[in-house]
Amino acid sequence: MAARIPSFTQFLSTYDPSLLPLANLGPLAGGPAAAELIKNLPHATTIVAATTEHGVVMAGDRRATAGNMISKRDVDKVFRADEYSAVAIAGTLALALELIRLFGVELEHYEKMEGRSLSLEGKANRLGKMVRDNLPAAMQGLAVIPLFTGYDENSGTGRIYSYDAAGGPYEEHRFHSIGSGSVFAKSALKKYYSDGMSSTDAILACVQALYDAADDDSATGGPDLTRRIFPVITTITADGFVRLSDAESADYAQQVVDGRMRLPDGPSAPLHVARLA
Repeated sequence: MAARIPSFTQFLSTYDPSLLPLANLGPLAGGPAAAELIKNLPHATTIVAATTEHGVVMAGDRRATAGNMISKRDVDKVFRADEYSAVAIAGTLALALELIRLFGVELEHYEKMEGRSLSLEGKANRLGKMVRDNLPAAMQGLAVIPLFTGYDENSGTGRIYSYDAAGGPYEEHRFHSIGSGSVFAKSALKKYYSDGMSSTDAILACVQALYDAADDDSATGGPDLTRRIFPVITTITADGFVRLSDAESADYAQQVVDGRMRLPDGPSAPLHVARLA
C-alpha cells in the first residue's frame, strides 16, 4: 500500500496475481467438447443506450441463453459503476459479472488513492484495459463486451462508449446498442431517436428498441407480463445514477405493449422529404 498504486488490478497483480478473477482460467482444452461447453455457457444480450437533453439512458433486456435454451429470464445486465457512470454487459455471463465487480472496485480504489475520481474518459479507458486483459479468454470463445455510459461533469453531457474484444474504447454519438439483438435495436433507435430528447422519451425509445430486438432475435427477451419481468432501466444526469424501480419499468413496458396491441410493428417515424432547390 505504501507504493500508492492507483490501479487496483495492478496492485493485486503485484501483490498476488492468483487473486485476480481471471488469473486461474488458464488455457482451455480444445476440440468439439470444449466448443460445445463454451456454446452452452450462459450469455447475456441485449443493451441499448441513448443520450438525452440532460444526460444518458441505458436499458437492458433480462434474458440469458445457453445455446438454444433460455438459461435465465431475470438477469441484470446494467450496473452502477460509480456516482456518474454505468456499465452493461454482453457476452459470457459469468466472466462479465466478474469484470463488472472488479471495475467497480477499480474506480473506488483510484478515488481513495488519489483523492479524486477519474474523468469519464479515464474510466472508459480503464475499462478498456480490463477488457483487453480478457483477450486470451475471448480468443477461446469467452468474450465479454461491455457498454459504458456516464455523465461528463466537465461538459454537462451524457456520453456512450462501446468496446471490441481487444478493449478498444470507441465513443458513440446519440445512441448505441450491443448484443445479439443489437442490429435490430439500433435500427429501431434510428427511427425513434431525436436529438435533445427528454429522459422520459429516451426511455420509451429504448424500451421500444428492446421490444423490436426481442421480436426478431430469440436471445433477447421482451417484457414478461405474466412473470412481471421488465427491462432494467437506468438514467445518469447531473443528479447522479438512478435505477428505475420495478414499478416504473413496468409502467414504461406496459405503455409499449399497449401500443403494440394497436400497431404490432411499432410507431412510425415521420418521413420528411427534402426538396431540391
